[in-house]
Amino acid sequence: METAVSLDWLDIKLLDHIQRNGHCSNVELSAAVGLSPSPCLARVKRLCEAGVIRGYDANIALEKLGNFITVFSEITISEHRRDSFRLFEEAAETLPEITECYNVSGGCDYILKIIVESMSRFSAIRDHMLELDVGIIKFSNRIVLRKPFETRTVPLRHLAPKR
Repeated sequence: METAVSLDWLDIKLLDHIQRNGHCSNVELSAAVGLSPSPCLARVKRLCEAGVIRGYDANIALEKLGNFITVFSEITISEHRRDSFRLFEEAAETLPEITECYNVSGGCDYILKIIVESMSRFSAIRDHMLELDVGIIKFSNRIVLRKPFETRTVPLRHLAPKR
């Protein structure tokens, strides 16, 4: 595990505002958190350099681009060794349709989020993964029927130390 970065309540306010309004200017951000622009910019720079802020992404409305299928796949691999995990993860990372990969505990080893344009493309990805010989012994899938809600924000004010 990585060492946690020490954050104070102003850092939490900054991060909370940035994750909701990543496209805002430094002047808007500083006003929202109650800092003058120069110290605000210095804090943001420190958070970027520490790797707390990874980047500023656009939230794409995929449904506006066409009909896509989201599949959550549960993967079990045969051997639980560091090399086996690395081999699987490196293979999964080569497929752009696999947008998220989680190494989990419980009934499987990995959960993948896969976004494809068709079931035939999903089948091709599944077949490709099985053909790679990366130790997959079970590949079960859950097709998303609908997504009642989604949030891309982290509940920072509930996870961070109180001021």
